[in-house]
Amino acid sequence: MFAIIGIVVVLGGVIGGYLMEHGNLSVLFQPAEVVIIGGAAFGSLLISAPFKVVLEIFKGCIKVLTAKDPEKKDYVEILMVLYDLLGMARREGVIAIESHVNAPDKSAIFTRYPKVVKNHEVRDFICDNFKTFMAAGMEPHELEALMDIDIESHHAHAMHPPHYLNRTADSLPGMGIVAAVLGVVLTMGKINEPPEVLGHSIGAALVGTFLGILACYGFLGPMAANMENKAQIADAQLRVVRAAMIAFALGWPPPMALEAARRAIPSGERPTFEEVEEILKNARKQGG
Repeated sequence: MFAIIGIVVVLGGVIGGYLMEHGNLSVLFQPAEVVIIGGAAFGSLLISAPFKVVLEIFKGCIKVLTAKDPEKKDYVEILMVLYDLLGMARREGVIAIESHVNAPDKSAIFTRYPKVVKNHEVRDFICDNFKTFMAAGMEPHELEALMDIDIESHHAHAMHPPHYLNRTADSLPGMGIVAAVLGVVLTMGKINEPPEVLGHSIGAALVGTFLGILACYGFLGPMAANMENKAQIADAQLRVVRAAMIAFALGWPPPMALEAARRAIPSGERPTFEEVEEILKNARKQGG
């Protein structure tokens, strides 16, 4: 939502300032320049990036415009899933949670927390690492190393779309110059025309440079930065799970493992110790 507001502010500032100087908006309407710049930039993206990454870039851009960043309650749901799983493992043995991590969509634990079920990265990270822990009986440091590999791999994959989008954004000013040069070439063919015609033609050519720079620094560059931020947030959610599972593997009781997970939550969304205590009390009451 804030990305859409940002786009409106960018356009409002640029167009508003232009109109304040009594500019003519019709001069900025140059479809041919848009085709040259947009087509060349998109073509360069297809040359540089695998097709899967191109699709992920478009999906990522849609998320930038529509998806909300995780809030405190989203992290609380992750904590509660972990608490329920670790509590069952503590009471009944780790094997008791096997059915839950094998089929989370049908699990009585996971289905109580729909946001975790929909968050495939977090859900799969929880399930895969519990499965490995149960099957291999790993030492805490071995489990920690395995989860670190998983997080690093997830981060590297998540950074591909913003990386290529950033490259495309960096190419836009150059594509704008290409469009401007082509406009100048066309202008030179009108050298015998009156000054008014030549002025309009040169102005239209310069619009290409303007559009390339605006698209780079006003839209695509910031969108790539937003996608990078979302990748960092996804990493933070996985590290919350990692903290809880390492603490449990070390033999900590579920409440203490949950406290380790709470401290891994970014400070802006982190619930207080008292808030988590209250949530756990309510959960125990509901559980009988």
